[in-house]
Amino acid sequence: MKEVTVQELKEKKETGEDFYLLDVREGFEYMVSNLEGENIPLGEIDTRFSSIEDKKDEEVIVMCRSGNRSSRVCSYLESKGFSNVANLKGGITAWAKEIDPSIPVA
Repeated sequence: MKEVTVQELKEKKETGEDFYLLDVREGFEYMVSNLEGENIPLGEIDTRFSSIEDKKDEEVIVMCRSGNRSSRVCSYLESKGFSNVANLKGGITAWAKEIDPSIPVA
């Protein structure tokens, strides 16, 4: 499975690269802190799949708190034909530790 580091994600955001950021944490976690991705919790991925199906050929970066839930979603998306999926290594926890220590991690 392809992984993207928080430093790589920061660079992509700063340079305005075109990618789709999918945050699979629960809604309450997303409300505490987020990186402005679309929030679809892990448990809703299957039922809300039609809302992201059009992203199959885009670069998709999936994130969660630590990287575990997002890795499961990456595998799921790959099984559904997504061609360019990456897991955010360390999730929002790594972002808070390495990029922005001011953001809370729920």
